[in-house]
Amino acid sequence: MIPDEARRARGTAWTVAALVLLRLIAGAFTPLTFDEAYYWTWSKHLAGGYYDHPPMVAMVIRLGTLIAGDTEIGVRLISILLGLPMSWAVWRTARILFDDARIAASATIFLNATLMVSVGTIIITPDAPLMVASSFVLFFLAKVLETGRGVWWLAVGTAVGCALLSKYTALFFGAEILLWLLLVKDQRRWLASPWPYLGGIVAFAIFLPVVLWNADHQWVSFIKQLGRARVDGLTLKYLVEIVPAQIGFATPFVFILGAFGLYALARRPSVNPANAALINVSVWVIFVYFLWHSLHGRAEANWFGPIYPAFAIAGAFAAWGTTWSALNQRTVNFSKRWALPVGIALFAALIIQANTGIFTGFRRDATVRPVGIGWPQLASEIETIRIAQKASCVLAGDYGTTSWLMFYLPKGTCVAQRTDRYRWINVAEPDARLLKGKMLMVGEAGGDVIFRDAYARTEKIADLTRKRSGVPIETIEIDLLEGAKGDALDRSPPPELKKSR
Repeated sequence: MIPDEARRARGTAWTVAALVLLRLIAGAFTPLTFDEAYYWTWSKHLAGGYYDHPPMVAMVIRLGTLIAGDTEIGVRLISILLGLPMSWAVWRTARILFDDARIAASATIFLNATLMVSVGTIIITPDAPLMVASSFVLFFLAKVLETGRGVWWLAVGTAVGCALLSKYTALFFGAEILLWLLLVKDQRRWLASPWPYLGGIVAFAIFLPVVLWNADHQWVSFIKQLGRARVDGLTLKYLVEIVPAQIGFATPFVFILGAFGLYALARRPSVNPANAALINVSVWVIFVYFLWHSLHGRAEANWFGPIYPAFAIAGAFAAWGTTWSALNQRTVNFSKRWALPVGIALFAALIIQANTGIFTGFRRDATVRPVGIGWPQLASEIETIRIAQKASCVLAGDYGTTSWLMFYLPKGTCVAQRTDRYRWINVAEPDARLLKGKMLMVGEAGGDVIFRDAYARTEKIADLTRKRSGVPIETIEIDLLEGAKGDALDRSPPPELKKSR
């Protein structure tokens, strides 16, 4: 490695390490979102699959809590640290494809500047390990290009298999790879080679536990997630959300650079066609599909996570790999100068806002509902009531509240979701004796009261207030339940299985 490249590599490594440290600090003091608490419950009952997703997120959380305990940072630890190998994979991919340390360094930094990565690795969801796996799919395909050795297809299959263990979106990687091979004349020879197919076998072998779990559970997870592709009607109302959402998740200047880079890679004849096609295919296959999906349903912004490693490399190519007209060059220069500072500022503002509410004058905003601000204190109040009422179990009506209760109440407390029991299919149910005694029902004030008809006696005990920075943001109602008239838990089948009957 030449001295200038070594200096650039060290500077990039220190920058990424500092950003990861910042995420660790933010992850340690920010309460869990309800989805994170839900996935934490999965980690206590590892299985080949779950109602919502494959098991990788549970495995990542389990490893973190083995190191740092059942704490916020324990839940998030491995997800945040996975940003390091993901950054390395993007550096190496860019270095292989474009043979330029400036592009490699910028791609790595641009990726880490995005909210998709900075927030998306703190808030541990299936998208976090999927992004990491997608960066290695890209890296191993670059190694196939660089070496021409078929054995690298086994590594590609391993990365795709890990992606499939993370989220079903990884099924698009098969289409991406096939399209890339068809588009690039020099790579079509692999279609007559056994290596890509052996890689596919490796990917399927890794994914097999998910298939077997679904086979044992009426294919419920496949039906739930793959059923999103069903078209019941067309609308334009979701289409307009896609680009603004991605500008926010990518941060504005990384988005500009990425868009410029994709254009340049598609139009510049000097770029190796195989390299350019690999980056474009890695972005456009998923993007175009979700563009189509938005015509019949909302495409959530985080679903685009797998494209970000390639998108960051495209942005770096725009910054250093090509030349532009005077006006476009000024735009590119301004964007690459401010991409990281603005990314850090947006990340800090989002974390501060979620924890304090300062930027909205401490009023309720979109960050309040999903993030468990106030739940540690609320759980302490609920536990005090439970002990005073001698309640044997605490019930909730939604999986988010149930999961927060499981995480923040004292460990060993009987907690259960009264409905949607299919979400807890891998979890042993509470002892039947605990469900026959007094129970507390926890839910949003003024919410569903149908449950009261299922008990001989119900009594409203308290309205508790969830607060952020001392300001009320939500009222939680606590009811005492006695004398269940039948089964305390509603075991109706999931809606996906009802529809398939």
